[in-house]
Amino acid sequence: MIPEGTRYFLPPEARLRREMEERLFRLLFSWGYEPVELPALELYDPQHTLAERSFKLVDKTGEVLALRSEFTTAVAGLLRSNGRLIPGQPVRLQYAGTLWLREANAELGRSREFSQVGAELVGVSSPQADAEILELAWEALQLIGFPEAKIEVGLPALVRDLLDATGLSEDQKEGLRQAIHRKNSPELEQLLNHYQVHPGLHQALLALPDLYGGREVLEEARRLPLSSKAQADLDWLEAVLALLPEVPLLLDLGRARLLTFYTGLNFQAYTPDFGLPLLGGGRYDGALLPYAAGFALGLERVMEALRLPLSETPPEVLALDRALARRLRAEGRRVELAWTNNLRDLREYALEKGIRWLAVEGQLEEIHSER
Repeated sequence: MIPEGTRYFLPPEARLRREMEERLFRLLFSWGYEPVELPALELYDPQHTLAERSFKLVDKTGEVLALRSEFTTAVAGLLRSNGRLIPGQPVRLQYAGTLWLREANAELGRSREFSQVGAELVGVSSPQADAEILELAWEALQLIGFPEAKIEVGLPALVRDLLDATGLSEDQKEGLRQAIHRKNSPELEQLLNHYQVHPGLHQALLALPDLYGGREVLEEARRLPLSSKAQADLDWLEAVLALLPEVPLLLDLGRARLLTFYTGLNFQAYTPDFGLPLLGGGRYDGALLPYAAGFALGLERVMEALRLPLSETPPEVLALDRALARRLRAEGRRVELAWTNNLRDLREYALEKGIRWLAVEGQLEEIHSER
C-alpha cells in the first residue's frame, strides 16, 4: 500500500517521463534558461498561498517545515538570497522536480505528489519578455507531441482595472469576478444592476465573458467604453501579439483567475481531447519579485494526455562477453549482461524479452527461434 494521491511509475512510463524531462531541459537550455535545483524542504510560511494545503513537519529544533508545494516562490527566494538580480537585466532559469500537497484539487487530478517542469524570466517586464514566454511554451508543446494544442491567453490586468474603476468594495468586486470567470452573464448582469455600476463600466464588464476567440477579440474589446488604464492593458497585449504572428493563440479576456497575483497576461494550454490544462503561466510583477513571468508544465498530466503505448524497449544485446559489452555500449548500443553461462537459458531469455543479439567470445550471434 502507498499513501492516497501517490503512485508507482513502472519501467516503461518512468523511462518516458525521464526522456520528456530531458527533451524539455534541452529546449529550455537552448533558449538560455539555466537549470536550478531547489530544496524539497522549506521553512513553513503561514502567509504562503498554499500554506493550508501543504505537508507540514517539525524539525528536531522544533521549527516547522513544509514540503515544497510550488516552484515560483522557491525560485523567488533563491534569487532574493543570492544577489542574482541586476536591475534592467534578465535572468532566465528553468527547474524540474516533485511537488507535494496535503490536499489536492480537481485540477491536479487529486494527485498529492506530482512533477513539474518550468521556466522563469525574471528582472524585466516588457511585451518582448511576455512574447518570449508564450513562444517558448508553444515550442514546448510542439516538442512533446501536442501540435493541436491551443494556448488561451487572458488579461487579468484588464479585468482588475475595470473592477477597480467601479469603486465597489472588495467583496462586491469578488462577486463580479467570480461571475465573469464562470462566464455566467445572467448573474453578472444581475449583480451589475444591483450595485448600480456606471453604464459604461456596466457595458464593458458585461461584455468580458463573451470576449473569447481569435485576435479579432482585441478589436471588439477596443470598441468598449474603457478607462485609459484598461486601454493601456490592451495596448500591451496587442504589442505581445504583434511579436507572435506564427503562434496560434486564443484570447479569453474574461479569464479572471488570481487577479491579485497576475499583473499582466495569464495563459493556459489545452489539447482538444483532454479537459485539464497542460501548462499555465503569466506575468506576476511585484507578487514575489519586482518583474517576473514564467510557466510550468505538469508532467503527469502531459503523460496522461499523450496516451502513449507503454511497452518496454528491450536491450539490443545480451552479453556473456563483458569486454565486448563495454565496446558496444561505447558505440551507443544498449547491452544487458548475462547472469549465467548456460547458453540455452540465455537464448530462451533473449527470445522471450525480444533481445536480438547474443555477445559471446568476441562475436555477435543473432538469436532465432528454434521452432
